[in-house]
Amino acid sequence: MPFFNGYFRGKKVLVTGHTGFKGSWLCLWLQNLGSEVTGYALLPSSQSNFFEQLDLAKRIRSLAGDVRDLARLREVIQSIQPEIIFHLAAQPLVHESYENPVETISTNVLGTVHVLEAVRQAGASVRVLQIVTSDKCYENDDSIRPHPEEDPMGGRDPYSASKGSAELLVSAYRRSYFPPENYSEHGISISTVRAGNVTGGGDWAPNRLIPDCIRALSKKKPIYLRNPQAIRPWQFVLDAISGYLCLAAEQAGGSPSHADAWNFGPEPTSDVTVAKLTERIIALWGEGSWLPTNEASSKSSFYREAQYLTLDCSKANRLLNWRPVYSLDKNIQETVRWYRKTQALSPDETYDFSVRQIADYTRVAQKKRCPWTLLEKALR
Repeated sequence: MPFFNGYFRGKKVLVTGHTGFKGSWLCLWLQNLGSEVTGYALLPSSQSNFFEQLDLAKRIRSLAGDVRDLARLREVIQSIQPEIIFHLAAQPLVHESYENPVETISTNVLGTVHVLEAVRQAGASVRVLQIVTSDKCYENDDSIRPHPEEDPMGGRDPYSASKGSAELLVSAYRRSYFPPENYSEHGISISTVRAGNVTGGGDWAPNRLIPDCIRALSKKKPIYLRNPQAIRPWQFVLDAISGYLCLAAEQAGGSPSHADAWNFGPEPTSDVTVAKLTERIIALWGEGSWLPTNEASSKSSFYREAQYLTLDCSKANRLLNWRPVYSLDKNIQETVRWYRKTQALSPDETYDFSVRQIADYTRVAQKKRCPWTLLEKALR
């Protein structure tokens, strides 16, 4: 039984948002699973970005486009005829959503609707549609109770509200046009996946903890923390993506239970404060310091980040046999190692190093006997 039941080998896969951090890692893994990968996204917005560090445009088919352009998106799907679509294109930052709420909502909400509508109009080839939202889609009251998938959607900031809205719209489209119980008639399985505070090499987004830490440490400057006592479930990027891939492979079977919403989070021991995580990063880097800042309160009187947010992943544990592979310590160790090792590498060398990180991750997963790793080597 090959990885993920061999499902991705030879499959045509469309990834929206492939120029982003998670999108680039997903494309890299899919390519090495033998998929024929096409990406559709805006060009990277920052000078430093993982997509260009890998020179991924020469390794997969990369198309420039905006998910808010329904006609273009429909044409792409008609042309490619993908069997699997992973929708990751989004404005992914809470901080940015306060500065640009209209763009955040139009990208995250209308963009998601356009993907759904393009599949409805032109997606005859599509069998699996997976839409990546966020752990922040839930109505969060800062309680210590982990959120199960059945919790109500909400959002105290524009980003969180946009992801909660996207979840509601996916549910409406699924029930209206692609009811899971009628899979034999329409042949499309639609899911949403929720993860958050994903860490790993190649993330260069502004106002995000680990990239901010790396930028400060590289310049030998203090790290400024907006919310040092906030608790987050820190998760290695490949743990989240392994969940996405596990679910997509299962969705292909057409079971109504898989066309649903799913949480993919880390073990509870990975829930630590921003300050403690920063101290671990500094220790691995070998030098540095951090200071609190009141930047959030100075930006606006209503800017507020949740103090506690974590996910209940028992559904994925029980029904998919999925579990995270890396501990928090291993997660941060591999993340810092990526930034340290790739500082002076060429794109080809960065690509090779990142592929080795996938191989290393898979070997650890094999030792833990994760079901998706049995009886196959890590990469082609």
